[in-house]
Parts: sequence; structure tokens; C-alpha cells
Amino acid sequence: MIVAQILNIINIVFGALFMVCYAYQVVYIVISLFKKPKKYPETDKTKKYAFVISARNEENVIGQLCDCIKRQDYPGELIDILLVADNCTDNTAAVAREHGAKVYERHNEQLIGKGYALTELFDHVKGTVGYDAYDAYIIIDADNILEPDYVSEMDKCFSAGNRIVVGYRNSKNYGDNWISSGYGLWFLRESRQLNSVRANIGTSCEVKGTGFMFSNEIMKRQDGWIHHLLIEDVQFTVENVLAGEKVSYCHDAVLYDEQPTKFKESWWQRIRWCRGYLQILKRYTFKLLGGFFKGKGFSHFDVLMSMSPAFFISVAMVLCNLVCFAVLPFVDISAFVPMLLAAIPPIVGSYLLFFLIGLLTTIYEWKRIRTSAAKKILYAITFPVFMATYIPIAACSFFMHAKWKPVKHNPVDEKEFNIPSGEDQR
Repeated sequence: MIVAQILNIINIVFGALFMVCYAYQVVYIVISLFKKPKKYPETDKTKKYAFVISARNEENVIGQLCDCIKRQDYPGELIDILLVADNCTDNTAAVAREHGAKVYERHNEQLIGKGYALTELFDHVKGTVGYDAYDAYIIIDADNILEPDYVSEMDKCFSAGNRIVVGYRNSKNYGDNWISSGYGLWFLRESRQLNSVRANIGTSCEVKGTGFMFSNEIMKRQDGWIHHLLIEDVQFTVENVLAGEKVSYCHDAVLYDEQPTKFKESWWQRIRWCRGYLQILKRYTFKLLGGFFKGKGFSHFDVLMSMSPAFFISVAMVLCNLVCFAVLPFVDISAFVPMLLAAIPPIVGSYLLFFLIGLLTTIYEWKRIRTSAAKKILYAITFPVFMATYIPIAACSFFMHAKWKPVKHNPVDEKEFNIPSGEDQR
């Protein structure tokens, strides 16, 4: 029974570690049930904004995004579209120009990744019109779709004195399958149960992926885009939190993102994310912990916990259990079945936890999820399965090389998203 006792102690330690790290997020969930997302007052709509897009072989969708930007209910003369065509081998640049974007073409096969592409684009902005040509910059991806009042809502939050703003990230292909819905539900959960609460209690929100704005003061302080890790968006958040900035959240600025539908594409994308989280944890863990213990704000701890240490803790716990189960037959075979049965409650408990998280998010964001009622319910049930696939992905990320891989994106039905045709725009 020695192995069994050791395994019990290990699982108790890991359970306690989870509680220390993530018990506060239970409070977030409770607050999200009773506290509505923060609202901001109307503005005079006089600030000038630039949409910044890094695109690689996105001729299928870039025209549709530009049309979405042009149909904003914000004054058109105060919005520019700045696009870097990053090592493109298709007609991305030409299509973007046809739809009104200012295009910078980049050809660099040594420095690969969105971070490096944004660096060159902002260097170009600095060398031509200067950072002060715009009050703020909005980073989005080429496959995104925007609600018509996206800029107006972001402008409200920005004009209220917030120098960094992240919007509401929805999914344009939520109903395709359990993979796309898994992504979509996780992003909705981050918006509703995390960022909305953070904005209400006055701590910093977090930038994840696409759909965020930052002021020209932030750009001048950084003197360009300086974030080049595999997850440059998270690095942007960490660097700014360490610099004393707060990321704010605008629940009414709705953006739709396209999610992978094939497991192979999802696997490699999340391998890159996990490798990126390892980079972040290696570089910033002690800085964030130091800031937290020195009283610089709870955001330091919150940001650290959001960088997926849960998945790596899960990997360590699973590996410890597997080792114990492998050793057990050689020590005490009679304890094998009881220990196997003892492993069932934690597995069931983990499923129920993620099901509850997904179900609550689905209920509260029901009207904003673009799919049938049956699929909304079904994908709340499959959500824990999607999350469970992170465990082998996180484990493999320790050993597998990760790099940027372009994913083919598809346009949406223009009538479904109320997008004027290209001819109407021109």
C-alpha cells in the first residue's frame, strides 16, 4: 500500500495547489452571475483610429473584413486600415488595396510570426505619418467580422480614460463542430466570467488574440511593437501590467473570430500557444510574483494564473498517477483496482466543473451565440472533452517544436452578418 499512500499524498498536494491558484476565479464566476458588464457614456466621435492587420495569404477574407470596417457607424474619415501583407504568395495585398486598405508588403523568411510583421508595420507608421497620426490602434485578424457599432463602443471605453481596451470575442463558426465550439465557448467564458468581472472590480483585464485597442501613448512608450514571443498578445498584456497599465474591457464591442474545425489544425495551434505560455512563464513568473507580493496589484497574480499553469499542473499530476499505476503491479497488485476506482471521482468532478462553466456561459450568452438551440446545448456537453484535450497537448508542448503555420480562412454569408457587398462599399 506504500505506492497507494504516495499517490494519495501527491493528489492531495496537487489539489491544494489548484485551490491556492484558482479559488479566486470561483468568486469571479459568482460576481458574473449578478453584476452586469460595465457601460460607458456616449462620445462626440472625434478621435481617429487605425485598424492594424497582419495578414498572410488571406485573399479569401480580407475584402470582407475591410467592408465590415467601412460599414462602421463611426465617421469614415476617422478610420484607416493599415495592413501588412506578411510573406504573401497570393493576392492579399491587391484585394486589401481594392477594398480601401493602406498596404505595406513584407518579405522576410527569417523572422517569422505576427509579432515581427507588426514590428515592421509600426516602424513604417513611425517613419511616415508618425505614431501621433492616430489616437489609438486596433489590432484585429484578417478573418474577423465586426458588428457595425464596434468602433463606436470601443471609442466610448477609450474616451473614458482607458489606454488599453479589449472587446468581446465571439465566434463566427461556433456551430461547425465540437472543436470550433470549444474555442468559442472558452473565449465567451473569458469575456463574461473573467474580463467583465475584472473591469467591474477595477483590476486589469487581459488581451487574448484579436480585438484590442491601445493608445498612441502606449505605442510611443514602447517605441514600436516589441513583442515577439509565440503568443505576442499575452506578452503585450504582461509587459503592460508590469509597467503599471490596466487593460479595460468593452462588452458591447463585438467581434467574430473564425475557429479551427480540424483537430490537426487545432493541435498545432494549441501546441504553439502552450509553447508560448512556457516562454511567458519562464520569462515573467518571478517578475509577476514579485509585483504581487510587493503590493503592486492583484493583476500581477491574476495574469500569471491565466497563463495556463493549470494545464501544466494537470500534466504533472497525470504523469505522477501514470507512474504510480505502472509501478503498482510490481509492488501490490491487489491495490490496482481500488486505486483505479478511486481515480474515477476526480475525472467525473473535472468534467462536471467544466460542464458547469460552459453551461453558465452558454445560458448568459445564449442570444449572442450564433447556432441552433440544440447545438448550444450539445456543445456545452462536449466542452469538457475539448478542454481535456489540452492535457496531452500541454504535455507534448514540452518536447515538440512550435512555429507559426498559416490557416486557411473562409468568408461568411454577407447577409447573415449584414455586410454590404464590395460593390456597395465602393
